[in-house]
Amino acid sequence: MKRKSGVLLPVSTLNGEFSCGSFGKEALDFVDFLADCGFSYWQVLPFCMVDECNSPYKSYSAFGGNPYFIDLNELFQQGLITLEERENAKQNTPYSCEYVRLFHTRFDLLRNASRRCHDRKKVEDFIAENPYLGQFCEFMALKAANAQKPWTQWENTAIDPDELFMWQFTQYEFFRQWKKVKDYANNKGIQIIGDIPIYVDFDSCDVWGNRGLFQLDDEGNLAAVAGCPPDYFAKDGQLWGNPLYDWEKMQKDGFSWWRARMKHMFNLFDGVRIDHFRGLESYWRIPADAETAREGKWVKGPGKAFVDMLHEITDDKHFVIAEDLGEITQEVIDLVEYSKFPGMRVFQFGFLGDDDNPHKPHNYPNNCIAYTGTHDNNTLLGYVWELDADRRKNMLEYCGYTSPDWDRGYDAVLRTMFASHAGTLILPIQDLLGYGSDTRLNIPGKADGNWQYRVTADQLNGIDRAKFRRFNTLYKRS
Repeated sequence: MKRKSGVLLPVSTLNGEFSCGSFGKEALDFVDFLADCGFSYWQVLPFCMVDECNSPYKSYSAFGGNPYFIDLNELFQQGLITLEERENAKQNTPYSCEYVRLFHTRFDLLRNASRRCHDRKKVEDFIAENPYLGQFCEFMALKAANAQKPWTQWENTAIDPDELFMWQFTQYEFFRQWKKVKDYANNKGIQIIGDIPIYVDFDSCDVWGNRGLFQLDDEGNLAAVAGCPPDYFAKDGQLWGNPLYDWEKMQKDGFSWWRARMKHMFNLFDGVRIDHFRGLESYWRIPADAETAREGKWVKGPGKAFVDMLHEITDDKHFVIAEDLGEITQEVIDLVEYSKFPGMRVFQFGFLGDDDNPHKPHNYPNNCIAYTGTHDNNTLLGYVWELDADRRKNMLEYCGYTSPDWDRGYDAVLRTMFASHAGTLILPIQDLLGYGSDTRLNIPGKADGNWQYRVTADQLNGIDRAKFRRFNTLYKRS
């Protein structure tokens, strides 16, 4: 891998005026920021709709785009929303995503915009060319016809054509706007890394429209659910509750659903991180009635056959990242090596014990993506702050910083990561800012208060661009 670096910033975290980051001017400004600092990558989180806890890792569709990302200024310029509607949509605070307000107001606004769309044919043609997006729109229209109940409780099969078109319009506009952002980024030398949640939600168009591909009982209910065993993040493990794939059936048709999903992602991004890659070797199967994830067991996944399929559809313009974190066995290590995809290394995991583990920077191979932390970790400053004194001293000494004023050793950690052998380094935006744990994006296993952090324009403008430009130049990452 060529030595490169980038920044992890979810679109929702972007600054802006309308309660959530979007594909508007702020996205283009962020691309300019990355280029000015010498970065090469912008890594985002999943683009799908969020769940009731605002997580993008459990959605109504693996293909559909999050309508909250649609830029309202663009709709206003097209004459699809009024000045009054745009003004009423302005946020109350720039510091966090206003998900409750968005849920109660944004779809009415988009519904008004869709009614003013005069060229319906371009929307309908786009949906016809993307059948899985069409399935998503039909699913959402049926949910509306059934008071938003889960698909297992639907009784009404009559779809309101205006509701259906509203969803078709939002998908058309979402992907049209994103293409403009991605094209701008690529022209600036910035590549986009997307993120694929390995699992989908039970109440999703993916399960509703493809029931034979999931582990369901004869009545269509969950036979087992996904999760992970006890680990660093959660002592009882994590009970995600997602349906599990019937990998035998998927393999019989050549993983056609996954092929379509990956091709869709390659249309959106230059690279794709596959979340929970270890679940392809073996996955944690939890009984549907279990109270905690402790009751699960490991079951073999599709392994090399799935990796072979990925190789078939990945061309030289795209790349795949294997998120190989969690409980890693030799079998998982062997599968990642077989795939030749870069795995992940996380600085914060390097100092959990006294052993010489693979997450310490001197052990990073070239073929890996190194992170100070992921979206599930504390911020770097929060992590350093919360370490006990002896472990903090050891960690900073490892990074070449021996002064007793530990709070001034932050840049020593950054330098260590930039200097590492890792082919690519990714820094969460909070770690460029040097912010603490109050800006943490997600705490796994915690239902409320996650996914809300946003950065402001003043904060972004306050970042020392010259410092990161120098780091990228000094350590040959630009």
